[in-house]
Amino acid sequence: MKDLSAVSNKWFFIPKKNKQANLRLFCFPFGGGGASFYRSWSEYLPPNIELYSVQLPGRENRLKEEPFTRLMPLVTTLSGVIEPYLDIPFVFFGHSMGSWISFELTRHLLRQSKPGPAHLFVSGRRAPQLQDPDPPKHNLPESELIKELRRYNGTPELVLQEPELLDIFMPIIRADLAVLETYKYIEELPIECPITAFGGLEDRKTGYEKLIAWRENTIGGFRLKMFPGDHFYLKETQGQLLGEMIKDLKSYL
Repeated sequence: MKDLSAVSNKWFFIPKKNKQANLRLFCFPFGGGGASFYRSWSEYLPPNIELYSVQLPGRENRLKEEPFTRLMPLVTTLSGVIEPYLDIPFVFFGHSMGSWISFELTRHLLRQSKPGPAHLFVSGRRAPQLQDPDPPKHNLPESELIKELRRYNGTPELVLQEPELLDIFMPIIRADLAVLETYKYIEELPIECPITAFGGLEDRKTGYEKLIAWRENTIGGFRLKMFPGDHFYLKETQGQLLGEMIKDLKSYL
């Protein structure tokens, strides 16, 4: 197996290295988000689960790197980067944009006859086969895009009101929106690993019907759990969310 450790260090934030772990949890970020969002999750996990938070180009410690604007080139790159770390059983979690990244990465790994995740957790993103009724946003004028970001309640108001911070943040969010809005779902056989979908009860864009449609993409079992809150419900419910995930992971541990 090709040694990509020198390349991969910047791709993962690992709060607690654990050589005794028998399961790895890879967490993929939402649009505009970075690996630090999942930093505290390791405090809620059993000691035999090792957390790998994925850091994409263009944010936090990789701010000077060009962000991806298309999903499949990102997935292909991630496939090579993540391969050395698939030596023990693993699972994927993705919120919003991270849901589609983790789903397509799963399909890509399986097409390449590489190990796939034992479980896929998706959150706050409609099933990929569903069409988006809204027009693209990644090329909106800045003032209109800021209004859209406020609707999602995920971007700190300090960032939206500070021109210097906006200059840094806007290219990242436009790139991530382009990743989502140019993505074309290709129908394939359903994957075999189970899928658990999560969402916020007050998320106006990704409700129950758009989440339950994820069940069409697996023959390995499906579960849907909704939490109080909006699109970023997981900020307030991370303990409960991780409790639900651990419930699904007991058989692997």
